[in-house]
Amino acid sequence: MEIARRIDKFFMSPVSGNARVQIQLPDGQLMDIKEINLLENRLVGDRETHRLVLVAEPERARMNKIIGKL
Repeated sequence: MEIARRIDKFFMSPVSGNARVQIQLPDGQLMDIKEINLLENRLVGDRETHRLVLVAEPERARMNKIIGKL
């Protein structure tokens, strides 16, 4: 799974301790991740038995321009 590979790479990096975790919305707006929750679905027979929900909030402080993608 691509997301798991990238998250593993993030946590293996020494800079991850100083990193802000954000999500970019389709309109380009950046939001800070406040919480990450693993939730169980109650629907019987549903294909997805669980979901990972990222709870976002507006940026606490504007970040400078992004200079690179690792």
